[in-house]
Amino acid sequence: MKVQFRILDCLSVCGFVALLFLGCNSTSTQDSESTPSVSAANGDYDWAGFLGPNQDGISGEKGVRTDWADGNLPVLWTRDLGEGYAPGVAVGNRYYHFDRGIMGARLVCLNAANGELVWEFVYASNYVDMYGYDSGPRSCPVLDDEMVYLYGVEGKLHALDSMTGDVKWDQDLNKKFGVHQNFFGVSSPPVVFKDKLLVMVGGSPADNQIRKGQLDNALPNGTAIVALDKKTGEVLYEIGDDLASYTAIKVVEYEGREWAFAWARGSLIAFDPNNGQIDFEFPWRAKSLESVNASTPVVFDGHVFLSECYSIGSVLLKFGEDLDGKHEVVWKDEGREKSMMTHWNTAIYHEGYLYGSSGRHKNGASLRCVDAKTGKVQWSKDGLTRCNMTFVDGHLAVMAEHGQLMLIKCNPKKFDLVSRYDSGDGQHVEFKEPSWAAPVIANGRMFVRGKDNLVCFELKSQ
Repeated sequence: MKVQFRILDCLSVCGFVALLFLGCNSTSTQDSESTPSVSAANGDYDWAGFLGPNQDGISGEKGVRTDWADGNLPVLWTRDLGEGYAPGVAVGNRYYHFDRGIMGARLVCLNAANGELVWEFVYASNYVDMYGYDSGPRSCPVLDDEMVYLYGVEGKLHALDSMTGDVKWDQDLNKKFGVHQNFFGVSSPPVVFKDKLLVMVGGSPADNQIRKGQLDNALPNGTAIVALDKKTGEVLYEIGDDLASYTAIKVVEYEGREWAFAWARGSLIAFDPNNGQIDFEFPWRAKSLESVNASTPVVFDGHVFLSECYSIGSVLLKFGEDLDGKHEVVWKDEGREKSMMTHWNTAIYHEGYLYGSSGRHKNGASLRCVDAKTGKVQWSKDGLTRCNMTFVDGHLAVMAEHGQLMLIKCNPKKFDLVSRYDSGDGQHVEFKEPSWAAPVIANGRMFVRGKDNLVCFELKSQ
């Protein structure tokens, strides 16, 4: 049974108690005069989907604060969170966050300036993590004009009115396409492309029955990627004989046409997002059953960078019309030494270099800078645990999983620490482990989530 709950309609004592238990900063909507507008004053700096406006982890903000110590990074507001690992998204004066509380999976729409609740949507989710991690969403919301899309960890896709939270359409994609539960559930966020919603699904035939966790016995049914009509949910095309991964589909324009890159469980699938025509497939996955692909492809200047942490490391491919829509390998990691082995973070490309956190386990992870065209490591900094990061104004806003927030200069010659926010020292807000989401930077603000809290900082320098 579907449960839909919006704070606008909340009249029950039960719902009110639940909101108090979940730690909401506000339990009522704002009046019509104070309800924030979705359209941004500086729309180029919105953050409407995973990895920002260009799916590359880069914010267009300029003139940001670079001294984060001793209270110099002002906190605008804080909010307690339920289960989940996903970052939020920010458009204009609204911030949307997807997590899980005692009532179910929930999306909250907040006033980005003060954190007050505008509306809330909740639906029932029965997902239970097989490995003891929490059972909240892994995939962030995706905003597109008047719509906001949610792809839950259990495989349910919802399209909501971004102003009110009303459901426009919904589908249970796991049920519809026969998806076997991935190790950590559904984690790939949808991508809006023109009139389409591109979704990594990775279904299996109805008669392909396997035990949980035995994905190597799962057979694909041609639905690695499914394109839906973003207004109705109608299926427009299905492509790719592969299962799903945890990466996002990357869409770019290059040499006068659009390209989409979906790094599924076993292979990178390059295709035309307009019609689903596949250009090429490139196998890149470690052989062990438990290995996963979780780092979104990095695309720059007709090249695609892939990186994983289980054994094979990284590879750089060249693509383009001059290759007849195919590809060639520029370089790849070989032997024991690897240039970069990203886990769930996506490397940042800047001026010919890739910056990323390399390592499968926190104690062996290092922050690195790599020459993108050669794979040569420029520098490596150990001891920071695994990190996630966002580029802003020549710097990297870095969140380490143990809760340390840092600002690092994008410097290919050395690890260049500019400042840090001393989480939990009594003067600063504490971020608990695991803090796995990259900071979201939009419209002068930086939104940072820890294990169970969300903090909005004033990042713009006065």
